[in-house]
Amino acid sequence: MNPSIPPFKIPLGPIEVTGYGLMMMVGFLMAGWLVDRELRRRGLNTDYAADMTVAAVIGGIIGGKLWWVALTGDMGSLFSRSGLVWYGGFVGGTLAVIINGWRLKVPTRWTAHLVAPALAAAYPLGRIGCFMVGDDYGIPTTVPWGVKFPQGLPPTTASGLAQFGVAVPEGVDPTTVLAVHPTQLYEVALMLLAFMVLWKLRTRVGGAGWLFGLYLVFAGTERFLIEFLRAKDDRLLGTFTIAQATSIGLIMVGAFLILQLRPLPDPEVGPHLSRAARASG
Repeated sequence: MNPSIPPFKIPLGPIEVTGYGLMMMVGFLMAGWLVDRELRRRGLNTDYAADMTVAAVIGGIIGGKLWWVALTGDMGSLFSRSGLVWYGGFVGGTLAVIINGWRLKVPTRWTAHLVAPALAAAYPLGRIGCFMVGDDYGIPTTVPWGVKFPQGLPPTTASGLAQFGVAVPEGVDPTTVLAVHPTQLYEVALMLLAFMVLWKLRTRVGGAGWLFGLYLVFAGTERFLIEFLRAKDDRLLGTFTIAQATSIGLIMVGAFLILQLRPLPDPEVGPHLSRAARASG
C-alpha cells in the first residue's frame, strides 16, 4: 500500500507556515552554521558566515522568482509564496554572495571554497520541504516505496499528472490518486552523499575554490539523472528538460574550475577574513 502524504501546514493566524518554508529556513541556517564551523577551524572571521547567509537568502529568493517568471510569464508569482525554481535561486544566491564578497574584499575563490559543502548540505533540507508539501515529485510508479500526494502541487491525480504531459493508463478516472516516485527523497540521499565527500575533502591540499567546482559536478550530475524520473512539462528534446541542459552546463563549469584551480596556490584571505586571526594573534 503506497502511503498518502498530506501537506505540512501550520496556521498561525493570518500566516500559514508550510513545510517548504520551514525547511528552506533550516537549510539557510544549516549552511551558515557549516560555514561558521569552517571559518573557526581556519581561525578566520566568523562574521562572514552571517554575511553570506543574508546575501544568499535575498539573492536566492529573487533569483528563484525571476527564473519562474522567465519560464512561465506569471508576473503575479513575484508577490506570492509560490513560484520558486531551484536553479534560479542557486544563480541568484551565488551572485549575491559573490557581490557581497567583493564588497568585503574577500577573494571569490575563498568564498566558493567555504560555501561548497554548505550548499550540498542545505539542498537536501530544501528537498525535504518539497516532499512535505507534495511538490517536485516523480512520474507514476508501481514500486513499493511510491507515494501519493492527494493535496500536492498539483495533486498526483490522473488529471493533475496530465498537466505535465505524463502518460497515465487508459480508462483511469481523472480523480484517481496515483503513486509516484518520491524523487525529492532520492535527491536527499544523493546530495547527502555529496556533502559527506565535500566535507571530508575540505581539509585536503589544493587551490582554494576547486571544491566549489566539485560541488557543481555533483549537483549537476544528480539533477541530470533525477530529471528522467521527474514529472515535468519543460522537455526540450525528447525526454531532456531545461534543468538537464542547465545541469550539463554546471558539470562543464565545475570540471573547468577543478582543472584550473586545484593546482594553484591559495590566495590571501584578505583583511575581512583575517580580522579574527590578527585579533587573536
